[in-house]
Amino acid sequence: MLLGVGSDIINIERIQRVLNKFGDRFCYRVLTETERQHAYGKRQVAGIFAKRWAAKEACSKALGTGLRMGIAWKSISVNNLSTGQPMMHVTGWALHRLKEMTPPGYQSKIYVSLTDDHPFAQATVVIEALPVI
Repeated sequence: MLLGVGSDIINIERIQRVLNKFGDRFCYRVLTETERQHAYGKRQVAGIFAKRWAAKEACSKALGTGLRMGIAWKSISVNNLSTGQPMMHVTGWALHRLKEMTPPGYQSKIYVSLTDDHPFAQATVVIEALPVI
């Protein structure tokens, strides 16, 4: 059963300008430690951060709230499996909202797809409810 879909696109150059202006202050406000560590040392840090930003926005839309109602930037995060596949993780009020929208007898699963083609980064999030067996 489909519970929610969200999509977001952002200009990577906008994120680069924010990084240039605010640096670590932006990173610590918006990204989890794992998300920051994933990007540091890579060539396209702004592109990686832009995809995470878009994923957080897309997930908040799929949750039906947007980034309001208590959902904080760090309560939605993107981690990668060893294969590189991105995975969404929610905590705090975002997790509360996910549980609230999941019908009894079902468990939720969040899917995320990230892409970029300079100067844009895009994310799509789908939330599905699967019967508990």
